[in-house]
Amino acid sequence: MQKKLTILFLLFASIAYAQKKPIDHSVYDTWESLSAKQFSNDGNWAAYNINQQEGDANLYFQHSSTPQKLKIARATAPGSFGSASPLFSPDSKFAAFSIKPFYKDIRMAKIKKKKPDEMTKDTLGIANLTNLAVTKIPRVKSFKFPENGAALLAYHLEKAVDTTRKRPTTATESKNDANLAYFADDEPATAAKEGTDLILKNLTTGVERTFKFVTDYGFSKDGKKLVYAASGSKKDKTAQQGVFLLNTETGIVKTLVKGKGNFKSFIFDEESEHLAFIGETSPEKAEIKDFNIYYNSLTLDTAQILVDKIIAGMPQNYAVSGDGKITFSKDGNKLFFGISPVKKPKDTTLIDFEHAKLDIWGYKDDYLQSMQLKNVDRELKKSYLSVIDIYGDPKIVPLTDVKLPDATLVNEGNATFVLASTDYGNRIPSQWMAGSLRDYYLVDVKTAARKKILEGFDGNVSASPDGNYILYFDKKTLLWNTYQVATGKVTTLNTGMTVKFFDEENDVPDEPNSYGVAGWTEEDKAVLLYDRYDIWQFSPDGKSAPKNLTNGVGRLNNLTFRVERTDPDFRFFNKKEVLWLDAFNNTTKENGFYRKAINDNKNPELVVMSAAKYSNLAKAKNAEIYIFDKGNYTTSPEVYISKDLKTSTKIASTNLQQANYNWGTAELVKWTTPKGFKSEGVLYKPENFDPTKKYPMIVYFYEKLSDGLYTYKSPAPSASSINIPYFVSNGYLVFTPDISYETGHPGKSAEEFINSGVENLKKNTWVDGTKIGIQGQSWGGYQVAYLITATNMYAAAWAGAPVANMTSAYGGIRWESGINRQGQYEKGQSRIGASLWDKPELYIENSPLFHLPKVKTPVAIMSNDADGAVPWYQGIEMFTALKRLGKPAWLLSYNNEAHNLVQRQNRKDISVRLGQFFDYYLKGAKAPVWMVNGIPATEKGKTWGFELTDEKP
Repeated sequence: MQKKLTILFLLFASIAYAQKKPIDHSVYDTWESLSAKQFSNDGNWAAYNINQQEGDANLYFQHSSTPQKLKIARATAPGSFGSASPLFSPDSKFAAFSIKPFYKDIRMAKIKKKKPDEMTKDTLGIANLTNLAVTKIPRVKSFKFPENGAALLAYHLEKAVDTTRKRPTTATESKNDANLAYFADDEPATAAKEGTDLILKNLTTGVERTFKFVTDYGFSKDGKKLVYAASGSKKDKTAQQGVFLLNTETGIVKTLVKGKGNFKSFIFDEESEHLAFIGETSPEKAEIKDFNIYYNSLTLDTAQILVDKIIAGMPQNYAVSGDGKITFSKDGNKLFFGISPVKKPKDTTLIDFEHAKLDIWGYKDDYLQSMQLKNVDRELKKSYLSVIDIYGDPKIVPLTDVKLPDATLVNEGNATFVLASTDYGNRIPSQWMAGSLRDYYLVDVKTAARKKILEGFDGNVSASPDGNYILYFDKKTLLWNTYQVATGKVTTLNTGMTVKFFDEENDVPDEPNSYGVAGWTEEDKAVLLYDRYDIWQFSPDGKSAPKNLTNGVGRLNNLTFRVERTDPDFRFFNKKEVLWLDAFNNTTKENGFYRKAINDNKNPELVVMSAAKYSNLAKAKNAEIYIFDKGNYTTSPEVYISKDLKTSTKIASTNLQQANYNWGTAELVKWTTPKGFKSEGVLYKPENFDPTKKYPMIVYFYEKLSDGLYTYKSPAPSASSINIPYFVSNGYLVFTPDISYETGHPGKSAEEFINSGVENLKKNTWVDGTKIGIQGQSWGGYQVAYLITATNMYAAAWAGAPVANMTSAYGGIRWESGINRQGQYEKGQSRIGASLWDKPELYIENSPLFHLPKVKTPVAIMSNDADGAVPWYQGIEMFTALKRLGKPAWLLSYNNEAHNLVQRQNRKDISVRLGQFFDYYLKGAKAPVWMVNGIPATEKGKTWGFELTDEKP
């Protein structure tokens, strides 16, 4: 009887699976993802976005203890406006967000090539979380809440619309959004500098106030002050111009600067008593603007120029940078800002067509010309950190300069020094060192005196929160050290310890990196450092023995513990802090959370651990309640809230339509390579997997992917690699093996691990060993190219952006950054470990180009003409060689596309071609026209060759 029931169950299961559809390319656009999860300050309301890949997003609000829920169609949390404002008001009673136009309306406007001012604009949405009423305000370009204080909202409108040129409202535009359809006024280009209305609204009382022609604005931290700049108007001569400060409690407006100018970068101090900003009042047509720093306080009626180009201490031919950042020290006594060389005006006597245009590459240049050209805009805006004591002498102290350009504030600017560094004098070797050595200095903020503490250093360097110590990891000695600022004493923290605090699995020909810093305890009493598994507590002065805070539980159980920082303003751990630890089981790949108090000797307490991936843990500012995602390969990420993470409440699911499709499963596979190395990978099977059948298999690889066993993978058009859910749903096995590398032999290492993993799986009767394909992108694409020269075991191969010839790629440029590729081969991912002239035989051994006559595997290559990482000519070298040799090969080159495809239409295109290519070679499907006859240049843009034919390639 039991046997009959089992057979009957399997029959019903088979029928159920058969009713599920395979994923096709039409499903991508509406597949969902989560973003923007956060709590109101009091923890009563959770918010999250559910987005579509190509379509309209929805914003949801869920009460944490009642069934109350609110959905806002087409809404997103702050960010789309470019606003840094929080989603919720300080009192947690309101929320503000942007509402996008309908996706199909945006699409149609792009089709009609509308000008930016003619495009429909975003709408501001305001939700009253007491009664769930939603107010919509059209054409808002930014908005801000203050960090603390009353429920005040400032929002800045787009340019006014011309209501005399109304077009019909589209069917999808709601009544509240109807005026989005008006066209903006046609104004001359100079009018773009004219400001627009800024509205300040008290959301509790409903009282609002409008300020005209505003260009920039900002709240004080406590919300009691609002500063704004107004441009005035050519059409309204009575309109105010200048900078103004509103007391939001009394309603009184104080004029800080009167007159025309460009004012920006408003910043208040921590106590909201001092204000600084950058401004210039140069003639409108002046090419070079003279920026100043303005300052105002409670005792000043107007803003005073605090720093100008003639102030004492300003270097000759330097001035305040209009692009620099300004910051108050935490105590409000100092103001940090940027200065830069005064720019030279253009020589208007030069005639463009009479002068040569060229780049000159000099061997003494610090940076290659390609890097200089790539970074020219950044260099033109570069500034050098300086400081002024607001209550001291009226002079500035430049802290950095051309030879010492980089600095970070210490103790939030309260320290007597900044930590500065430079690679000046060490830049040329960075061409082949994949990085540069740096010198580190303590620079006195009063005198600018410099004290060098590290020279020619390679490693991580940072200051403790209170500035008592400089912490650094030396990659040469593999040791953590502290430098005591007061005494200059250096203490090595992990000397004599057998536990390694650097990457134990490092397999590139460079010194390994550290596992990192968890943080400091208050008053700089201790620093928490990671080893591979556990968290250690060290006394920075070395007077106390190191303490394994997690008691070795991590290493004993193959768990990796890392501290979850749920406070965005985190600086240090207090003495009684209870840490939330993210835990990852390296054996099973399970994920979860533990708890551990800093001040006890107990083992970490297990809270939750499961066959899932937990991510994006966030906490309410003023309440002990958390929000996070959880999902795995079979379950699309869901949103949970919890007070203790032991028990949680699911408040949202995504992609319910997945249940209609033949999905898949993910399982961990382990094997031993021919040389005795232990390895593992992930095998994905169709949901309707039948062990009595034989399945084709695609092998996808990069380096190590098995830790992603429980990661959800969405059906999506490919940027360059196979979409695993698509192929699994359509009857393929997909295998992703891990690879470890031997310096000098990356190709043979790939062969060692990938081929042995495949051979291990081929022992199963349900793997069709004659129908196995390989696919990879970039470093994975290189390994595909190498493997087909080393073995004929694969029926088809697809190489995305492969390096085919290391000898020519070695001296090339990564055009997206302008850096040379030599360091990648000598120290980085390509893992040769020597220069081309030191070990030319290794470059030839590992270059597929020299071995292409051996190839018998059909191969498709993607190599794009705007690839900024792997030179386009690498794909061309590979294809033209294979073409000459008469090997079946195709080259896909997407025009003006990057290393990984960016444009969605191209992603959709390659997804179809990937499926057709592997279907032909691994499933015996008909070939598409593009594989048989190609696409002639005369037919480019007219036909795409997707049609299937009975002809053979």
